[in-house]
Amino acid sequence: MRHLISTRDLSAERAIALLDTAIDMVDVRSRDVKKLPTLRGKTVANVFFEDSTRTRLSFEAAALALSADVTTFTTQGSSVSKGESLKDTLQTLEAMGADFIVLRHSHSGVASTVANNKWVDARIINAGDGTHEHPTQALLDAFTMRSRLRGVDARGMDLAGISVVIVGDILHSRVARSNAFLLTTLGATVTLAAPQTLLPREIDGWGVTVVSTLDDALESQPDVVMTLRVQKERMSSGFFPSESEFSTLWGMNDSRLRRLPSTSIVMHPGPMNRGLEISGSVADSPQSTVADQVSNGVAMRMSVLYTLMGDSR
Repeated sequence: MRHLISTRDLSAERAIALLDTAIDMVDVRSRDVKKLPTLRGKTVANVFFEDSTRTRLSFEAAALALSADVTTFTTQGSSVSKGESLKDTLQTLEAMGADFIVLRHSHSGVASTVANNKWVDARIINAGDGTHEHPTQALLDAFTMRSRLRGVDARGMDLAGISVVIVGDILHSRVARSNAFLLTTLGATVTLAAPQTLLPREIDGWGVTVVSTLDDALESQPDVVMTLRVQKERMSSGFFPSESEFSTLWGMNDSRLRRLPSTSIVMHPGPMNRGLEISGSVADSPQSTVADQVSNGVAMRMSVLYTLMGDSR
């Protein structure tokens, strides 16, 4: 594996190997010296054409924990504002020594274009491309599910028998796509709950079940409820009548949490619109994994960088 572009590219065996390696990275992060020498002398360039907090900072932390040098690129104050193309920008960064390029872009398919056309020799990691995919988020979500539901050291285990509900703005969510593909590959049962206006056309090929309200989805007593951020910045008017109605039909609140088994978990990839897709009390409840997802994100991204480096060698 040279690049990580899509969870569709991962077999169950490869995905489980990445999850297992992340267990070792959690152990590294618990030591007094929280570093490995794996990427010493290598440079990871975080190239973000969209705003990010969790993904960018966790990739920085992951790269530093593997002893890499880190360069962070954002469009503000760069030559992009002068009309420089993406290809020229990436080739400039590679000429400065980038061995890995962690790329986030607002256009779907950009990471695939860069990798398939071999614009650079650096290894490409898709950190989110438009409404297409976000593979490392799906991996850290799967890692969090496996850790909470199977045990901390669940080596070699898939997610067979685990039921997952993904609710909210499916249409604009690269997280939903990557999770649907990865979770079904790992054997989980996935149900989507969203208004018809927030479902993508190509959903028939995802291998999932679709219901119209969150209450319908909760009837099956799922092991996991993953709420998605309503991406207002990607919307015009008319996707749903009002925020109040959205919260009523698709928001995760206290009454819905009480309907779940005590062993079920509630997830959110962040950032959250508290009071819209998830209530503050649910987000802060013991069944919430929001903080775990952030922590696991560093270990999972260490695993991806570690694996790509090893495969390259």
